[in-house]
Amino acid sequence: MPFNEIKDDLMGAEADMRSYLIHSEEYIRLKLFKVVMQHITGFAKFFAIATGFILALLFLSWALSIMLSETLESSYLGFLIVGGLYVLIGILLLIFREKFNAPILKKFSKYYFKQS
Repeated sequence: MPFNEIKDDLMGAEADMRSYLIHSEEYIRLKLFKVVMQHITGFAKFFAIATGFILALLFLSWALSIMLSETLESSYLGFLIVGGLYVLIGILLLIFREKFNAPILKKFSKYYFKQS
């Protein structure tokens, strides 16, 4: 009977489709978990490294301020010089902030659009 064969083929196709959908959902969930965890661990590493650099910069700035204060024989002048240096760096970063966009976009687009 040809109708029974078609019916069996359709039932098999339906079972295959259900299996495909279930496995696709599992794959998407695993892929999403992988991407989310890569971002979380990347942020945690960045935060730890940035904290270390900020603390090092803080202590180096403090030491430079004290050294300049002793050299210039003024307890405030060394701290003002170091503070002024940071203000100058901040102004330069503000002026040239647009030049940072292209390299940052290129760097992160490699990770975002990476095929795996």
